Amino acid sequence: MQSKHAKLTWANLLFPLALVLFEFAVYICNDMVQPAMLAVTREFLVDASWAPTSMTAFLIGGALLPWLTGPLSDRIGRRPVLLFGVAYFTIACLATYLVSSIEAFIALRLLQGVGLCFINAVGYASLQESFEESAAVRVTALMANVALIAPLVGPLAGAALLELAPWRSGFLFIAGLSFLALIGLYLRMPETVEPSHEKLPLSSMGRDYLKVFGHSRFVLAALCIPLLALPLMGWIAMSPVLLVRDLHMSTVEYGLMQLPVFGGLIAGNLALAVIADRWPLGRSALVGMWPIVGGLAVMVGGVLTSSAPQYWMVAGMSLMAFGEGMAFGVLYRFALMSCDLAGRGTISASMSMISMAGYAVGIELFRQVYQASGLTGFAVLSLCFSLAYVLLGRKMVGVAMAERAAPAERQGELVGQSA
Repeated sequence: MQSKHAKLTWANLLFPLALVLFEFAVYICNDMVQPAMLAVTREFLVDASWAPTSMTAFLIGGALLPWLTGPLSDRIGRRPVLLFGVAYFTIACLATYLVSSIEAFIALRLLQGVGLCFINAVGYASLQESFEESAAVRVTALMANVALIAPLVGPLAGAALLELAPWRSGFLFIAGLSFLALIGLYLRMPETVEPSHEKLPLSSMGRDYLKVFGHSRFVLAALCIPLLALPLMGWIAMSPVLLVRDLHMSTVEYGLMQLPVFGGLIAGNLALAVIADRWPLGRSALVGMWPIVGGLAVMVGGVLTSSAPQYWMVAGMSLMAFGEGMAFGVLYRFALMSCDLAGRGTISASMSMISMAGYAVGIELFRQVYQASGLTGFAVLSLCFSLAYVLLGRKMVGVAMAERAAPAERQGELVGQSA
């Protein structure tokens, strides 16, 4: 097992770079494929209604195994589990050349989606364990931008590639990215847990999960993440309806309206990466609450009073996204380190489950409120989620900051006594 809590230097940068390349390959496997789905359905002689099923199958695959990959990496080590996951995903992409029916293609899409299970539950847990706290937060903030770039770049790259080559070549490109990530991880990924040769019974895993989910502070800290992200998640899910159908914008105008929103999130992540070493950890999350609540309040005001609410909505959501970028990496770190009742892989997997459940419930709530109250309902619910996040987040961030400040104060007292 290699040493933990390293500083972020050029020498050990290859590990997070390789991990982010794998993350990008998995995410773009969802976004890049969608433009090719009409070509897929034509080749397999089926109706175009099969097209959305590809994304559904991929996301279902991503929900299948995080409960297992996290605890397994606690037992046998992060490195072998993640290396296996990257190799598996590479092979699953290459296997696209073997399918000859839409049913086989959809089944393979589900298997490709399993690659998602290795990112948060294993990769991010290893990243948090490998670097000192401020460095881990900086890297997490920078890596979060990958999730934003993939939905923007993926469809465009997929459409461009489809003009030049058969649709299967997109999977060959993704497999190539994944293979490069595999090489980088093989060369530079550290092992951050002591492997055990004991068996991993389901009863033991169940007891670990019961202990983690019974830890109230962890659950509350983990809940801050979906509460923080739900306004933006609701915007991503609902903005095509809000802007195109309700406000009669063109698809080009709709696409342009997304740029400042995602730009705000990227700017917030970059700001966090810059100030992580300069501010006490947690301060950026507290400061970020102001643009989060202020931005969504601007959106509500614009929807209620303006004849052109789309501009107020985009301005408010962009401010909110900036605050989210300043907070997300910190909240992830605080939640992961708030519980010591199980291995970090199990805790990280538990965080993923809480987040996914929160997103599913929250987006369905957005849909129901929108159907009942339209634009106003969407804006008010977004503000309510942000207020709930502030009420819970201020408390949880304050507790985590106090814990980190206490050792420094004790050290200062010891230095004063020795002087």
